[in-house]
Amino acid sequence: MSTSRAPIAPPARKIPSAMIVGTGSLFTAYPVNKIMRRVSVTKSGKRETAVKSDLVVVTGAGGFLGGSLVAELRKQGRHRIRAVDVKPLDEWYQRFGEVENLSLDLNVKENCETAAKGAYEIYNFAANMGGMGFIEHNKALCMLSVLINTHLLQAALNFDVPKYFFSSSACVYNAGKQQSFAAPSLREEDAYPAEAEDGYGWEKLFSERMCRHFREDFNVYTRVARFHNVYGPWGTWFGGREKAPAAICRKVIEAKLSGQEEIEIWGSGDQTRSFMYVDDCIRGVQLIMNSEILEPINLGSAEAVSINQLVDMVEDIAGVKLRRSYDLNAPTGVNGRNSDNTLIQKLLKWEPSIPLRTGMEKTYAWIYDQYLAREGRKAGIGYGAGVRPLAIEPLTV
Repeated sequence: MSTSRAPIAPPARKIPSAMIVGTGSLFTAYPVNKIMRRVSVTKSGKRETAVKSDLVVVTGAGGFLGGSLVAELRKQGRHRIRAVDVKPLDEWYQRFGEVENLSLDLNVKENCETAAKGAYEIYNFAANMGGMGFIEHNKALCMLSVLINTHLLQAALNFDVPKYFFSSSACVYNAGKQQSFAAPSLREEDAYPAEAEDGYGWEKLFSERMCRHFREDFNVYTRVARFHNVYGPWGTWFGGREKAPAAICRKVIEAKLSGQEEIEIWGSGDQTRSFMYVDDCIRGVQLIMNSEILEPINLGSAEAVSINQLVDMVEDIAGVKLRRSYDLNAPTGVNGRNSDNTLIQKLLKWEPSIPLRTGMEKTYAWIYDQYLAREGRKAGIGYGAGVRPLAIEPLTV
């Protein structure tokens, strides 16, 4: 007969009636049943597709990408859209009737609760950002955007929001892997060991982790895409926050119309990047939101060019050839970066595919019209991004 005894089970773990998520005024005590409930989410994180009557919230909606997503959602027949941005309504890049437009500072926790209440989906595009000239000189301001994502995630948890999307950036990638001008293709795992773009990149990387831990700890449905240099109509094209495609279009237009026939380029012009047209970005965001992709994934074009090649392209579109001067002291970021699309091709059977030339032709034409309108040289063209917003249709009161 065996004299061994069966192992004694440990005492049952006592579950507290509430768990405190953080401390201080930024955080809230959530009942455990709210944290543990969420039974409508499967282990894979899959949910049913939204119906047209579900409320979708878009933050950063007064800017380039948020406004573009709102426009696309309206085309798709979504009936209930809440658009939120910190800018006053009359400064939004695009603004639509039959949309709930709110001017709210989402750095404030209570405003995030107002934005999130009743939502089925939240697309978080809100952040302080811009081109390299902006993020290089506003690192603290960029870092403070962490408040927006943190507060929105807490609100999504508090109000049981079924789906949450966070817009991250290729600026999260390890700078040591971007020293070559040969446009290294960055895979998702190249974000670690972490050496992100100082300020803006670190905020994005931290917020990615916040999304991950809210999903793992609280079962909040989160999806994250790392954007690679989005461009297109309705983007900022002057004033300091514009990115390379828009800045180059504006500079070429200025040189052509002024007769100076010279363009200044930041850095040597050998820096390489890929640029994704806005239509591809918006489609990718919605595909990723409704996928089973749990970890951050690249969303960008794999068509890399140097800045000099981009200038060549815009000159050809404009029908001019300009003298070039190079400001070697200007902010340039990393030497080379491209999007490795192996994973998105595998998981979605899709990748951004609009050719750079096609997108730049559309972008140049739009900025040209905006430039003429700003200078008062052409009647009937609405003012665009960076000047004052163009209301696409009458706003309902």
